[in-house]
Amino acid sequence: MVFGRLSILVALAVSQLATAASIERRTVTCPTGQTTANEACCVLFPVIDLLQEELFDGGECGEEAHAALRLAFHDAIGFSKNGGKGGGADGSILAFHQTETTYAANNGIEDIITAQLPIFQKTNLTAGDFVHLAAAIGTGNCPGSPQLAYSFGRPPPVAAAPDGTVPEPTDSVTDILARFSEAGFVTAEVIWLLASHSIAAASKIDTSAPRTPFDSTPALFDTQFYLETLLNGTLLPGDGQQHTGEVLSPIAGEMRLQSDFAFAQDPRTACLWQEPINDQAFIQGKFFAAMKKLQVLGQTGLTDCSDVIPVPASLPGPITFPAGFSEADVISACTATPLPSLATIAGPKPTVPPVSVHHFPSS
Repeated sequence: MVFGRLSILVALAVSQLATAASIERRTVTCPTGQTTANEACCVLFPVIDLLQEELFDGGECGEEAHAALRLAFHDAIGFSKNGGKGGGADGSILAFHQTETTYAANNGIEDIITAQLPIFQKTNLTAGDFVHLAAAIGTGNCPGSPQLAYSFGRPPPVAAAPDGTVPEPTDSVTDILARFSEAGFVTAEVIWLLASHSIAAASKIDTSAPRTPFDSTPALFDTQFYLETLLNGTLLPGDGQQHTGEVLSPIAGEMRLQSDFAFAQDPRTACLWQEPINDQAFIQGKFFAAMKKLQVLGQTGLTDCSDVIPVPASLPGPITFPAGFSEADVISACTATPLPSLATIAGPKPTVPPVSVHHFPSS
């Protein structure tokens, strides 16, 4: 009798698991022919095609992709878990761009807004859904990126975020960590979010060098950025117009933000900074989780449409020291996390070209 009851229970459990698996695998075929787990997500496929064609040049990891990710961050971080700091990931930076582009920390963001607005106006998405979809698609165009999560159904923003919510490269580590903590992020998550700088470039930090990348592989989402930030550099004095917040990189054509260099050397964050180096799976997972949290700040009741985001290409190979550099050029403030053994590319020291751009007024 006991064995009979046990076999019935086992059979029921197996049946329930099979049913759950069937539900999980269930998909809806959209009018476009693509499939998704939720019919509400079908409206996103034509928007993704529009973004890829009209903003990202068929799937390029260029300045438009980098800036779309920056726009999403500047939008979402306007939030406080204590209230009174804006609506978070609500698209206010697009809807109320006349206000938010006047903030010093958003200097340069007007280019990606100008490029996105005519595309946004062709869709029926809210500003928040559009801004954060564009970020997920653009980031996914960069080989090595994780396939970012995406949630759908943000209401229209009701007001601009207040000034002073976006950290600046001249801010201290203490001030930046405090601002992130107010938004709900712990120290480690700040370092993981900075993996976005592996595909970033600056146009307004040093106005004489537009679209200057932060590492030698700006078209790849990799850990080269964390490594190259540790190479011996020189802090440049800011004059209010050029070089403000910049550390001179030993790699020609490359820029290093003062705040990134500070994070790499600060005793609170130095080992966190070294931890991702040459561990692609680690940084993919950590960046994925931190971005998933960032892109829903202040939002509730959203629909998971992550399966509409294309799977990014993988990295072509491991990271290396750029030609002419080795571990002897590294300035490390962390003894607990030794650097992995890395090869050096053969040849002369590189000169990194500016990041390509197609749809900005200055292009």
